[in-house]
Amino acid sequence: MTLTTETADLHLEPRCLSASCILALDLGTTTGWALRGRDGLITSGTVSLRPGRFDGGGMRYLRFTNWLTEVDRLSGPMAAIWFEEVRRHVGTDAAHVYGGLMATLTAWAELRGIPYQGVPVGTIKRHATGKGNADKQTMIAAVQSRGFSPADDNEADAIAVLHWAIETNGGVA
Repeated sequence: MTLTTETADLHLEPRCLSASCILALDLGTTTGWALRGRDGLITSGTVSLRPGRFDGGGMRYLRFTNWLTEVDRLSGPMAAIWFEEVRRHVGTDAAHVYGGLMATLTAWAELRGIPYQGVPVGTIKRHATGKGNADKQTMIAAVQSRGFSPADDNEADAIAVLHWAIETNGGVA
C-alpha cells in the first residue's frame, strides 16, 4: 500500500471540512483510493490486490475486506463511500476482478450501514477535465493542477472521484 498525504485548496464551505470521513475508490488489481478525514485533510494512495503465487482465488477479496476495515478503524467512522462505476472493461479478467471487488465493497458497506454509490467514468472525467473521454495522462494532469501528486492513474481517478463527491453534494451519498 502506498500512502501519500496531500493538501489542496478545495474551495469548500466550512461545514464540508468538518464533515465525516468519506472514501473514494478506483477499483482494480491496483486500487486507487482517496480519503477525506473529518478534519478535511485528504490522503490518497494505492493498494495492490494482486494475488500472491500461492494465494487462492478469494484472497484478494479477503485482503480488500481487511484493508477497508482497517481504513474505517483508523480514520472512521466512514460517512459514505464513492467508487468509479465502470460499465465496460477491456478484458474479461479485469471485469471479473472489478465485479468481485464491487461485490466485496457493497457487502462490507451494507453490513456496516455505510452508504455507497458508483459514479460513471464519463461523469468523473468531465468534472475533472471538461472532457468525458479524457485519457489517463489528462486525468493525472487535472489532479496535479489541484495540488496533488498521484503515483499513477488509479490514484488520480480516486482523487477525482473524491473531488466530484465533495463538490457536487458535500460527499454525502
